[in-house]
Amino acid sequence: MARQLRAEQTRSTIITAAADLFDRRGYESTSLSDIVEHAQVTKGALYFHFAAKEDLAHAILELQSHTARRLAAETDQRGHTSLEALMRLTFGITRLSVEDPVLRAGLRLATGGIRPRPPLSHPFTEWLDIVTARLVGAVKESDVHPDIDIDVVAHSLVCFFVGTRVVGRSREPVARQPRRTAEMWNILIRGLVPVTRRARYLSLAARLEREIVPV
Repeated sequence: MARQLRAEQTRSTIITAAADLFDRRGYESTSLSDIVEHAQVTKGALYFHFAAKEDLAHAILELQSHTARRLAAETDQRGHTSLEALMRLTFGITRLSVEDPVLRAGLRLATGGIRPRPPLSHPFTEWLDIVTARLVGAVKESDVHPDIDIDVVAHSLVCFFVGTRVVGRSREPVARQPRRTAEMWNILIRGLVPVTRRARYLSLAARLEREIVPV
């Protein structure tokens, strides 16, 4: 049991080190030797868990997918409206991205052309499915205009969210991301939500930003 725990801890250490380097330097510019040095493990320990750099990338994308699905399930279980659940999900991913290099690296891998291995879906495909389902619910709950094209809005929202993080990564500190997420929602709410319900969701966006901004 102790040996298994040490192995799991070593694997986690290697993934975190690889994610940090992938996020800061990029996948192509990071070697396995760089990861060994950054993780402070032996080459044997790395190869015990990962035969190639591609295996590390896939492990990071798996963790990103697991986190997104877990957050989506948690927001669904708390009885929020569909729109609030979607907003909380985006802010939750933003918060974890600020704290966790694995999620930041997952985004960089996804935007850098790294393809996950089946049966794992591409992160953007998975996010489109999650967003679409919640927009369908928001329309039924009259929190979003009934005449929207859900596929178009889902695609635009994912592009907005991903693009905000990608651009912000190269221009400003990662701690700025919660503010950018709130700005994104301020724009979307004014375009999607009926006037009679708008104040509630603008207030929610401001509150969610405050909850995750580092002091």
